[in-house]
Amino acid sequence: MSILVTGAAGFIGLHLSDLLLRNGCKVVGIDNINDYYDVRLKKDRLKILRDYNTFTFYKASLEDGEKINQIFNEGKIKTVINLAAQAGVRYSLQNPRAYIESNIVGFLNILEACRHHSIKHLIYASSSSVYGGNIKIPFSTEDNVDHPISLYAATKKSNELMAHTYSHLYGIPSTGLRFFTVYGPWGRPDMAYFSFTKNIIEGKPIKVFNYGRVKRDFTYIDDIVEGIIQLIPKPPQADDEWNGHDTSTSFAPYKIYNIGNNHPVQLEYFIETIENEIGKKAIKEYLPIQAGDMINTYADIDDLNRDIGFKPKTSIETGIRKFVEWYRAYYHI
Repeated sequence: MSILVTGAAGFIGLHLSDLLLRNGCKVVGIDNINDYYDVRLKKDRLKILRDYNTFTFYKASLEDGEKINQIFNEGKIKTVINLAAQAGVRYSLQNPRAYIESNIVGFLNILEACRHHSIKHLIYASSSSVYGGNIKIPFSTEDNVDHPISLYAATKKSNELMAHTYSHLYGIPSTGLRFFTVYGPWGRPDMAYFSFTKNIIEGKPIKVFNYGRVKRDFTYIDDIVEGIIQLIPKPPQADDEWNGHDTSTSFAPYKIYNIGNNHPVQLEYFIETIENEIGKKAIKEYLPIQAGDMINTYADIDDLNRDIGFKPKTSIETGIRKFVEWYRAYYHI
């Protein structure tokens, strides 16, 4: 049987698919190769995966329900890892419809396909953005997340609700992962660490929002994919009993985890780490906070540590060094 990875040409999709393939799994990849950012980067990621004869790729959008159903029919799929989505908090202010089409309609098509093909485990990408304006830290999956501050976050919270409904109604074991600022080689050019590196090397100013008074729980890509792989053979089980006054308990085989570094880093130190690795100082343009941005993120990962022994190993210094090395090699600098 194959593992389906949607968003296979994406940042996390590449690293996850590559590790699965190296571990001897068959992987079916889906991606629509859209132009939200550099298409060449996505195609180069795919070249790595196409070197494996156990990798099958479909160029398709999740919004195409008929095509998604066809892929499930052909692929003999029993595990689904849904990473495909319209990403980016700031872009959701400019093109909100793209988020509804990809993240809501597309995810519904994945859920429907899982329903009709006896999927053993659905793992899907949520986001730390769902915590919105929460001020209690670290963020816990037991916290209320009813106050998103971007449409992107609202669609990710909606995905969690949709998955719970399908888990409850149809018994689909589903695990949602709230990713915390994933970074590393082959990353997304719209992410701050990527644009910081590019602009510092090129001698251009970098935009430092909220005047640098921001903390992020940066999580290195290798730690993320290792956590996902450990979760694959451990689908959640339905609870045996219903506790009427405890809304965290449900009959559904459903689970939400934070997956982060559990160690927030001040933005100014993050920039300094990039400067040190490049050997060049940044030209900083300090600006107010942008609409939709969170001030701090900090993952409580106790549940994930308890259930699979998840413990991030990569320091910010090591992670940035590996990213800058990749950046210089990829762009021939």
